Amino acid sequence: MRFQSKLPDVGVTIFSTMSQLAAEHDAVNLSQGFPDFACDPALLDGVNAAMRAGYNQYAAMPGLPALRQAIAAKVQLSLGVAVDAEQEITVTAGATQALFTAIATVLHAGDEAIILEPAYDSYAPAIAAQGATVVRIALTAPSFAVDWAEVEQAVTPRTRLIIVNNPNNPATSVFSQADLHALAAIAERHDLLVLADEVYEHLVFDQLRHHSVLSHPALRARSFATYSFGKTFHATGWKVGYCIAPPALTAEFRKLHQYLVFSVNTPMQHALAAYLAQPAHWQALASFYAAKRDQLAAGLQQAGFKLLSNQGTYFQLADYSAIRPDLGELQFAQWLTREHGVASIPVSAFYADGRDQHLVRFCFAKQAATLERAISLLAGLR
Repeated sequence: MRFQSKLPDVGVTIFSTMSQLAAEHDAVNLSQGFPDFACDPALLDGVNAAMRAGYNQYAAMPGLPALRQAIAAKVQLSLGVAVDAEQEITVTAGATQALFTAIATVLHAGDEAIILEPAYDSYAPAIAAQGATVVRIALTAPSFAVDWAEVEQAVTPRTRLIIVNNPNNPATSVFSQADLHALAAIAERHDLLVLADEVYEHLVFDQLRHHSVLSHPALRARSFATYSFGKTFHATGWKVGYCIAPPALTAEFRKLHQYLVFSVNTPMQHALAAYLAQPAHWQALASFYAAKRDQLAAGLQQAGFKLLSNQGTYFQLADYSAIRPDLGELQFAQWLTREHGVASIPVSAFYADGRDQHLVRFCFAKQAATLERAISLLAGLR
């Protein structure tokens, strides 16, 4: 049988690899980005109540109207931006589906899309699956600042899309208002669309602000913005997210969305719609996670790591040069898992060229006891 793979170079992700290694060695898994604590029981009660009430059939294709209205109210409260629940919000099967659908909506074979590395691992395969070309701009530690002049130099007549991740996983950096202005200027000059992955929108620390593309008028007019209830409400396995875009872009997005998943889990949409009416949870996320960040950071520093500044997300980057400078990032992550019982992710996995900066990524979306166990195991590095 003749068969040609669309993604011949794609194998098992580094997240699966390191999680499996952690399981084999009974290591504390600080590699993959998911919480090990429960979501609010009130949210679970809402799901159960919805199922018992009979909300177990297909929801409307764009998403439950009540949930889209609740999302619009949340955006108004958090950003001061009005979005049309009917024409601009689509509920998706997680943010990754929203990202893929937006990419597939925009790109045709032969087009180009710019991504900033280190980049979340789903961007490049989704671009390649459309027959389009990935154009990579490498950001460098420790600041991972974007050189917007370099980004503009990478634009060609075939460029159609720029993908940004703000706050950035794994760099943990956040955009300034000046970054948004620079992005908007490039997009307007070259008539480009923007795909903004903003799933960590509420995890911004130390008095910094999240500057969304939705709050910038020029970007608002030409952007898809994607979000994740899994990241916000500690329920990554639910795979419920959403995409906000102008009406014309949303209409095209939904043409594909309806054939990819059609609609998303109905009882969970009902529960989320009710839960969003109480904003206290997401408004407290930054302080909730800052305490976990600081707990892990203290232990990592005591173990000999040099920490990079963490501005957002629930990840911490750490330089291990003072511990095992002889090892590359993947080797170090494997060694740390096998010999010291703590799993991390090599930052090189987020670059196509696998560049080695002696950096690993730890996830601190864990119970205090889990973080304390990891800190205790890492103490052996001293």
